[in-house]
Amino acid sequence: MTGPSRVPTSTYRVQLHAGFTFGQAAELTDYLAALGVGALYASPMLQAAPGSQHGYDVVDPTRVSTERGGEEGRRALAAALRAAGLGLLVDIVPNHVGVAVPTANPWWSDVLVHGQVSRYASFFDIDWDAGPLLLPILGAESEADEAVELDKLELVRDEHGYPGLRYYEHLLPVAYGSADQGSPREVHDRQHYRLVAWRRGAAELNYRRFFDVSSLAAVRVEDPSVFQAAHREVLRWVIDGDVDGLRVDHPDGLTDPGGYLRRLRAAIGPNRWLLVEKILGVGESLPASWPVDGTTGYEALREISGVFVDPSGAGLLTQFAAEHTGERLAAHTVERRARREVADTILLAEVHRIARLLPKVGSDKANDAVAELLCSFPVYRSYLPEGRRSLDVALSVARTNRPDLTEPLETIYRRMLAEPDGELARRVQQTSGMVTAKGVEDTAFYRWNRLVALNEVGGDPARFGVSVAEFHAAAAGRETATPASMTTLSTHDTKRSEDVRARLAVLAELPGEWAAAMRGWAAAHPLPERSLELLAWQCLVGAWPIPAERMAGYLLKAAKEAKLATSHVDAVAEVDEAIAAWPAAVLADPAAVASIEEFVRRIAPAGWSNSLGQKLLQLAGPGVPDVYQGTECFEYSLVDPDNRRPVDFAARRELLTRLDEHWLPPVDASGAAKLLVTVSALRLRRYRPEMFTGYRALVADGPAAEHAVAFSRDPGLVAVATRLPVGLAAAGGWADTVLALPHGADDWTDVITGESVGTSTPRLADLLARYPVALLVRPA
Repeated sequence: MTGPSRVPTSTYRVQLHAGFTFGQAAELTDYLAALGVGALYASPMLQAAPGSQHGYDVVDPTRVSTERGGEEGRRALAAALRAAGLGLLVDIVPNHVGVAVPTANPWWSDVLVHGQVSRYASFFDIDWDAGPLLLPILGAESEADEAVELDKLELVRDEHGYPGLRYYEHLLPVAYGSADQGSPREVHDRQHYRLVAWRRGAAELNYRRFFDVSSLAAVRVEDPSVFQAAHREVLRWVIDGDVDGLRVDHPDGLTDPGGYLRRLRAAIGPNRWLLVEKILGVGESLPASWPVDGTTGYEALREISGVFVDPSGAGLLTQFAAEHTGERLAAHTVERRARREVADTILLAEVHRIARLLPKVGSDKANDAVAELLCSFPVYRSYLPEGRRSLDVALSVARTNRPDLTEPLETIYRRMLAEPDGELARRVQQTSGMVTAKGVEDTAFYRWNRLVALNEVGGDPARFGVSVAEFHAAAAGRETATPASMTTLSTHDTKRSEDVRARLAVLAELPGEWAAAMRGWAAAHPLPERSLELLAWQCLVGAWPIPAERMAGYLLKAAKEAKLATSHVDAVAEVDEAIAAWPAAVLADPAAVASIEEFVRRIAPAGWSNSLGQKLLQLAGPGVPDVYQGTECFEYSLVDPDNRRPVDFAARRELLTRLDEHWLPPVDASGAAKLLVTVSALRLRRYRPEMFTGYRALVADGPAAEHAVAFSRDPGLVAVATRLPVGLAAAGGWADTVLALPHGADDWTDVITGESVGTSTPRLADLLARYPVALLVRPA
């Protein structure tokens, strides 16, 4: 990377933890360089909670993670990346810190000991007017049972003699002078915090959290002093030249995302790469005032994956889902119900806190109006004074659904517009994103399971795929407006990996066959809840072959997120047991296994075609493509923690060595063909970046034209992918379908196969004879 900009040609995301340290990442740099990657994209590198596998529970932002290798390891990684010519993008978490282990977090620990007079009290968003800080960790089922649990407290001292209260695995600090006076219960009652029943957190918690996670306390980075304290260490890395860019986690949770990003941009300078993990709705753009290069690419994921979904399958799959579940509900109805359920339960404390800002409205009506408004936003949140339209829509929707709440709704609306920087406006905007994320992504996406390839972060399951025209319009818009935005197909947060989605997209081409197969399987091996069956069988087929243990872990999480038959809060033991036993029972049934394998053999080749196609469109298209760890080959993972399993880099190195010996692998389960497509595109991006500018849609001509999606760039580069491969085969293949290449040139070479094209209007049957994709270049 030369010149003023530090934007890389591509990135490769790795998940750092104690089992994959800075040192192990450094050992990977030669492989990444050989792959053609432009920069390493690292998960959070600051000190996280002990044993954290993801790093988003930072406990001390002032120092680098010791478990991941410490300062020495970080410096060694930076040096290795520089030596390999690679950049570094680092994930940062400004919204919250981890407080599950209070003694590991010096800021939180000090607040627990000193309360409002703590020098860190202003770092957190705590409602001190509501009384002592509530910590919902007691095993009691109700407030009435708390006394029994509090009697289990023990007074202990650490190796330095500092006192603390122990409750099972929880160790909480206490004020030094109070430790010698009375019983553990009496010591507890003199602190600035109160241990309460775990269920009370949802409705009574008096500190802002990350969504509904009580072990992640929100931080007030809008305060300049808090910003400096939280960013000093990371900014040191940037100033030292070790970091080329920052990826900001969850900006929607911040009080003032725009102000924060302007402060961060000023701190890192104009030429560092700056991305936000912002989930955009269909047609939504980033606020114009945000000084960022783009998002982490969920909108691109929806567009690229969606173009491989056959819209003609919508009718039968919709009918089958309604038949199987016994109810016909629109996606927006399920989403709205889920949002309201979340607002009324796990996020009720946030609703109450907003409602208390409306003293002239009765408490019940205020709570109802706040919840209704929060559930009505068309996108995650508004950004006043910009972005008033989404607030207008929210008001209109809320009034339509609840005309009896018109007066308090309009009161909230008028105050938000009159005081866009006021507390009411800030809290409504922060909380609407929480309600949407928990209600839609983490609830409705596990309930409405017509085709789960569409139920993805940033997706819209109600829209059955993406047309070729929409895909091209979005790509051209990205090239024009945000060419340095990231694009992605898999992340640590996706509900399933890109290759699982690619295989499941085939079901839209075979809806009748799918419905017939699933009916038989479900009859032999039912689950406690019918919509869960739709999800389970799709995910089993999509990730096949998958061990029972992995499938059971996924399915239990999915059922609890859906909150229909069981949940994280109200677990139903017999339901949980039935779900946990289901995968093993299915895999122990020879007839079921044989039938599943036969079906997977039927759809797998088309799934491989979709995988190669979407990968090429991402890697060759506008934006900066990211490759999530391991997905350069076929990788069939489900939601985290399944997608954080170790990657077999040794096997990938061996395949890459064979590819460099001019091996053209078959398209099969080995995934070598996907690696070939990936390395061909990444190397070209890295060594010929000038070719990846501009964008022009190309349209094939002939009987199978609808099965091709193609575009040119530069215009010395052309990408071609096959879509809807089952329908293509059923129609007899490409026949005489041709693709006119730009400017009538005939000196093109497919860099994937190394073969010359030799004509300006190649037949797609010839161009795509070996692989379902082609990446064509002309001589410089």
